[in-house]
Amino acid sequence: MPQRKIFDSGFRDELTQLLTWRRDVRQFRTDPLPPGTTERLVQAASLAPSVGLSQPWRFVFVEDARRRTTVRNVFETCNAAALAGYSGEKAERYARLKLAGLDAAPCQFAVFCDRSVLQGHGLGRSTMPETLDYSVVLAVHTLWLAARAEGLGLGWLSILDPATVVAALDVPKTWHFIGYFCLGYPAAEDDTPALERAGWEQRCDPARVIVRR
Repeated sequence: MPQRKIFDSGFRDELTQLLTWRRDVRQFRTDPLPPGTTERLVQAASLAPSVGLSQPWRFVFVEDARRRTTVRNVFETCNAAALAGYSGEKAERYARLKLAGLDAAPCQFAVFCDRSVLQGHGLGRSTMPETLDYSVVLAVHTLWLAARAEGLGLGWLSILDPATVVAALDVPKTWHFIGYFCLGYPAAEDDTPALERAGWEQRCDPARVIVRR
């Protein structure tokens, strides 16, 4: 019989701390990552659950300067458009937010879902094909926690035009864009979300999201 692994209260407390201190980082130091870091984090991400054990995640590390410049330009255009959608105090607060780590983060990567993946033999996807994409998001979160455990920060950059980014990265047509990320050592650490500190939004009480039937 397989052994039963029991995690003690000390471990659970530390896990709670890891979850609490996991932040969406926007300001990074320029220090390079130690050799093997990205490979180790992808290995951790691959422990995430996936529908049918399909493991549809694909990680594209963006190292080419021209491609990075394209992403930077796309962000600037989309960020200006987003700012124009606010007015008054919200516009002022938005303008003060640091919404990209593209200038300092030593590592940038995009994550895709390979919707043509044969691994898993289609199990669990016939009625909910979107579970392939959900599986990739779980892998991202797993990598996020593993990175934080190593003192690294991750920032999810969503103010982008996906079509332009996908074209710049030249990936197979069956790969569906999930997100673009910056990875590196955070310039500062905090257990409170930056948007909450900036007065943009507040966390809600978890009891509010529970519904019983």
